[in-house]
Amino acid sequence: MSIVNAKEIMVEAAKNGYAIGAFNITDLLQFEAVIDAAVETKSPVIVQTSVKPSQFLGTNMMVAIFRTLAQSAPVPVCLHLDHCTDIAYCKKCADAGYTNIMIDASKHPFEENIRQTKEVADYCHSVGDISVEGELGTVGGVEDQVKVAEDEAQLANPKQSVEFVERTGVDIFAPAIGTAHGVYKTKNPKVDFERLATIHKMLNGDGIKIPLVVHGGTGLPDDYIVKLREAGGAKFNVSTELKHTLIDAKWEYINAHREEYDPGKLDVFVRDATRKAVIGWMEKLGSVGKA
Repeated sequence: MSIVNAKEIMVEAAKNGYAIGAFNITDLLQFEAVIDAAVETKSPVIVQTSVKPSQFLGTNMMVAIFRTLAQSAPVPVCLHLDHCTDIAYCKKCADAGYTNIMIDASKHPFEENIRQTKEVADYCHSVGDISVEGELGTVGGVEDQVKVAEDEAQLANPKQSVEFVERTGVDIFAPAIGTAHGVYKTKNPKVDFERLATIHKMLNGDGIKIPLVVHGGTGLPDDYIVKLREAGGAKFNVSTELKHTLIDAKWEYINAHREEYDPGKLDVFVRDATRKAVIGWMEKLGSVGKA
């Protein structure tokens, strides 16, 4: 079965020591490139849309593209709504056919975060086979024009993490551990590996029940990726790198072919550059051959 929710492929990843790449896309070319990479490497994959690209193309159009591409792909593919702060839009995407929904109420007080997250989880579970991601603590940087200053970022408390998961009924969990959206300003970002490992042990010590998510994948050093996988990270979000790849590839091609006006050739070049970037991540995450 090609169309899956996030939890089912993440549980297998967590059990077997690899992670699933979750790639934010903004258009059809990137969508195709991500799935092409998954098919080529035989990797399970999560295709993500932030709220603005989802609204721009429309939920029905996004799901139609997903179903068209995923149904013919011989690998598991999930369509995920990323960092949505609007409960109504979470429900709209669930109704349309997204297979994983992230309600991000992390900037609210703990009890309000639980209330909003539980409402979305309950709704998605009543609609169908849709898994839900919740977040505790805040991740620094910028995601879909939502800015969080570094001094505002708070790390997830392990005991609160267990309470959050139990009371909300989420299927996968994203604890803030010091990673950041966007581009890291240092080669050695301060990431709390031990905190992730502690939360993973507390939630999954008796078997994988709630797979964990690592936000802010772009720019993480390779050794950090290994440590985060070992600590329990089963899903790595990659957004900024694909945006840079899209724009840089277009710039490179247009500069080299300034007298050429063939959009098809430009599209092929951009799609191939994106495919290569995604394959690089699948190799780092150990998902190659796991589909």
